[in-house]
This record gives sequence, structure tokens and C-alpha cells, in this order.
Amino acid sequence: MTTETMWKVLAVALYAGVLLLIGYLASKRMTTIRDYFASDKKLSFFNVAFSARATGESAWLLIGLTGMGYAMGAKAFWVVLGEMLGVGGAWLLMSRRFKRLSDKYDAITVPDYLEARLRDSGHTLRLIAGGALVIFVPIYAGAQVFATGDAFNSFLGWNHLIGATVGFVVVLLYITQGGFTAVVWSDVFQGSLMFLGLVTLPLVILAEAGGLTSILDTLRSIDPHLLSLHGPGAKDAVTGAVAPGTGGWSTGTVVSVVGLAAIGIGFWGSPQVFVRYISMKNERQIAPGAATALTWTLLADSGAVLVGLFGRAVFSPESLGGDHEAILPTAALDLLPAFFAGVFIAMVLSAIMSTIDSLLVVASSAGVRDYWQKTRHPEMDDRTLMSLSRKVTIVLSLIAFGIGMGLLLRDRDKPLFWIIIFGWSGIAATFCPTMILSLFWEKLTALGAKCSMVAGFVSVPIFSFAVPKALEATGQDALAGYLADLDVLLPSFAIGFAVAVVVSLLDRPGRERVRGAFADLKEPVNP
Repeated sequence: MTTETMWKVLAVALYAGVLLLIGYLASKRMTTIRDYFASDKKLSFFNVAFSARATGESAWLLIGLTGMGYAMGAKAFWVVLGEMLGVGGAWLLMSRRFKRLSDKYDAITVPDYLEARLRDSGHTLRLIAGGALVIFVPIYAGAQVFATGDAFNSFLGWNHLIGATVGFVVVLLYITQGGFTAVVWSDVFQGSLMFLGLVTLPLVILAEAGGLTSILDTLRSIDPHLLSLHGPGAKDAVTGAVAPGTGGWSTGTVVSVVGLAAIGIGFWGSPQVFVRYISMKNERQIAPGAATALTWTLLADSGAVLVGLFGRAVFSPESLGGDHEAILPTAALDLLPAFFAGVFIAMVLSAIMSTIDSLLVVASSAGVRDYWQKTRHPEMDDRTLMSLSRKVTIVLSLIAFGIGMGLLLRDRDKPLFWIIIFGWSGIAATFCPTMILSLFWEKLTALGAKCSMVAGFVSVPIFSFAVPKALEATGQDALAGYLADLDVLLPSFAIGFAVAVVVSLLDRPGRERVRGAFADLKEPVNP
């Protein structure tokens, strides 16, 4: 092992050591199921804001979005806009109402909240919500496991399988011991690393390139459209040069921009984000929490795009091995001393692990709290529930690990960004329409929510696989291209939203049961 490699491994070892210490310390505070799944609702705004942002980003921010900045140029800033709208909408418009209602119902999971808000006594809504999480979370987490293997391979030259296994074992150790508290504390640590790295690396690349003017001149010589919000022009198949007359705004460009910005919809109700609001001490945490979360999002997400955009001027596609998603590890390895390159390995792992741990706790709560305790064994004591929760977390982790191993053998023509977005879209399309309507439309019924969740859940694979094949088979190639640019989240969300409204309006008995539900919004439980 070379000295350079030793420095990198040391940085990663220190990072893993901190996570394991967090898990150990958090385990000492675990006494009830409320502790394990919601930190006994005692978290401050800073912990919640950093945890929500670290959880909401994942590997797509450091690997996917930096790669988009390299491939698309300034067009990738539409993702930043979508993120700002998503995070801002969740904190400024939804979190206060959700916090007040979830406290009123003494909910510790999102299905707890939905069942109480919609007066559903048969547990069907809870089972649909829990089932969706148990299915989509391992897919989403599996993509993160795959990204772990990619990170170790890119930075240290390790075999993908070995790297993914090492990352998986570290997450499993601290999450099963410390539960949600360990997740939040580790997210603060990991979110800080991600923030500092994404703000710093663009400045390092800028210095290497000789300043902003030099970078802009180089980008214009490659393709002037890289600096525009509509994205790069088409390449000539023979020369590789930008074809004359390409680039600019078109119907396809507008559709793709809408699809990029729509990624932020997932913040308007995804359980792994909203459980953070449940865990806050009180509503006074919301205003400073919103300011913290929005600042983090603007600087970190913009930094990710700039890593790719500036990196395009310094690193040729050939130097990246033809993989634009390799821009961040390539830049860190080439431009930073070995130890700090190791810190960037830890930063990429932070993005990945902060999402895996949160997803697994949410999925575990769905299986243990929302199914086993609430529908089968309401008499079960907390000690037994916590033991069962750890076992379920391990099982779901192994499933996610298996999916991640399968993705290592995938067709690599599909960028990791879009694989992760598939899992994100499945969770968002299932929950977000129902969550939004439950907070702002008193007439939403339990039946409307159930049908909406099923419709959103089913729409994601339909729009991902069935619809494109049907359009291509009927010669609708242009329409298939527009759908590919739009991606699946927005149409799936729209269908779920429409189904919720229509079914609720037709469900007169259900509307009678939820009449007066918003009276619970009048006074906070914990002022």
C-alpha cells in the first residue's frame, strides 16, 4: 500500500470510527419505541434541518448532480431550482401544519398520522403505506449500496463488491444499535462534510483552471450552450463537434426542464423527510430550521453543479473514462492532497449512508410499528418492539444489499442518477399527493388516500417501462422522447393527486367522517 493510499484509508477509517461511536452513544439513549423511531420528539431545528437535507440528497447529489453539471452545463441548475422549491415548500408551507397535527395525534410515523387524520379504523391505509415503503425503500437504498461500491472503486481502486460490503457493514452496525437518534446525529456530521466539500471543491477547480474567465472561455470553446439554461447542443456523429443550429429552446427542452425541476416534488411528503418534523421539539424550531435547510440546499446543490460545470473545462471526457459521473472523484484525486482526497471519499459515503440509514429506519418502522404492533399485537411492550425493530432493520438491510449487488451487474448505460430517481419517485408518487391534500384539503377521505397511494405507486413502473414500450411500438417516438425527458415523477404525482380528489368527492360517508378535522390545527400541543 502506497503512502498516498494510506492517507486516504486513514481519512475513511476516521470517518467510519465517528459513525460507529455515534451509534454506540445513541444506543445508550434508546429506552422506548418513540426513541428508536422519533428520538422521543426532542430534536432541535439544527439537527432536524441537517438531517433532513442529508437524507433528502443521497448519492445523486455528489455523483449524479455533479455528473449532470458536467454533461448538461448550466441546465442542471434547474434541478437546484426544483430542490429549493421542494425544500422551501415543505418547511414553509407544510411542516407547521404537519407538526401540529402529528403532535395532536401523538404520531411517531407518517402512517400513524395518516390513519388518525383520515379517521381510518380498519388499518388498510396503514398497510398500504407500510407496504409501499417496504417495497420501494430497498430499491432506493440498494442504489445507494451500489454507489458505495462505485465510490470505493473510484477513489481507492477497490473492487466494487468489497467497497459496497464495507460501507454496508458500517451502516448496519450503527443504525441497528442507535436507531433514529443515531441516524440524526450521523446525518449532522455527514451533512456538514457534504456541505463543506461541495462549497470548497468548485473553488479548488477554479484556482486550478486559472480563474473564472479562463473557465468560461474554455467552456465556450467546447460548446457555448453549456453556459445557457437550455443546455448543450447536439454533437456531430462523425466529428464530435457541436452541430450548427442545435441548442436553444424547443418543446423537448422545455419538457426536460420541467422534468428536472419536478424532482423537488418529492420533498412535499416523503416519509423519510417528514418523520424529521415529527421528531422536532416544538413549532418554534420551524423558522430557523427552514432558513438552515434552504441555505444548505442553495449552496450545496449549486456547488455540485459547479463541480461538474467547472470540471468540464479542466477534465476531458477521456480523462474520466467516458463516465461524466466520475467528475467529483477524479477532481478530488487529481487536485487535492491524499488525506483530503480521503475526506472526499468520506463525503461521498456521507451522502450515501445518510440516505440508507434513514430509509431503513423508515421501512423498519413501517414493518414493526405500522404492521406488527398496530394491526397484530397492540399489547407488545417497548423492549420487545425494539428488539424486533433491530431484526427487521437487518433483514431490510440485507434485501437492499442484495439489490445493490444486482445493480453492480446492471447495464451501465443508464446513469446512477436516474436509477436513484426511480426509487425516489416511487416513494414520492405514493405519499406526496396524499400528504399535501391531508394538510390543505379537509375533504380528503381515507378511501381517496388509499386509491391515490395505489395509483401513484403503480404509475411509476407503468410510466417507466410499459408506456415507453407502447409508444415506441405504435411509432410514437417523439412522444416517447418527451416522456423520457419529463421522467416519471410528475405524471405519476398528477395521477395520484387527481385520483385522491375524485374518489374523495364521490365518497360522501368518508367526507362525513373527516368533517371538522382541521379543528385540530387551532392550537399547538407543544407551544
